[in-house]
Amino acid sequence: MSILDKIIENKKREVFTKKIAEPIAALETKPYFLRKTYSLVDQIRQSESPAIISEFKRKSPSKGVINDWSTIEEVTHDYIKAGISGLSILTDQDYFGGSINDLQTVRGHLNCPVLRKDFMIDEYQIIEAKAMGADVILLIAAALNTRELTALGALAQSLGLEVLLEVHNQSELEKSLNPHIDLLGVNNRNLRTFETKVGVSKSLAAQIPNDFVKVSESGIDDPQVVIDLMGYGYQGFLIGECFMKTLDPGKHCFEFVKSLKSLMDET
Repeated sequence: MSILDKIIENKKREVFTKKIAEPIAALETKPYFLRKTYSLVDQIRQSESPAIISEFKRKSPSKGVINDWSTIEEVTHDYIKAGISGLSILTDQDYFGGSINDLQTVRGHLNCPVLRKDFMIDEYQIIEAKAMGADVILLIAAALNTRELTALGALAQSLGLEVLLEVHNQSELEKSLNPHIDLLGVNNRNLRTFETKVGVSKSLAAQIPNDFVKVSESGIDDPQVVIDLMGYGYQGFLIGECFMKTLDPGKHCFEFVKSLKSLMDET
């Protein structure tokens, strides 16, 4: 059984428990449930520079603890000051050290598009995401079949949420395309082997319809990589570990964005 398979099995148990502890009817009474969401698509398309989606990530199954010293309030606030276009908040607790409370914390003090990054396998999680203040949800092609991808995407959009579909290879892309997608992300990290190759984004770029905002995810640790990927049509760049593994993620993000703008001025 791969790490991804173990995560999905654990997620099924987690969702089952949550449904009992806090039913959907209770989620629908939360203040954020009726909130008008921010558009990550608009934010990216209107950005005058490459759009960075900065991630708050405490640990991962492959790397273990990445950052256990930074607070989510401080880091996300500094990310925004650095000029990023959106935030990605990991809410999986067992494998990534996050929680749904992290999402709610960010929503309470920042006005920007926020992606709930988790292994979404059930309608409950979509409704929970809206109730806790998310603007965008992630659907991972490797974890869902075609019917599930379509149904969960349709539900998310009906609630005013945008959908970021994540693929890693050609077969995932082909099975996953449907009308209920707003952004299409190519994960350069294989979720079964955790091997990372930025070339994955380059190889799939031409296969992604221009209807979707193209996002490259994982393994982006140099501003020049962003410049290169822009040549393949990517507009958004999800970066987490590159920032979070440093002593001051917000400062590193600021320096990354500054260097990126300098490179853009030179081209």
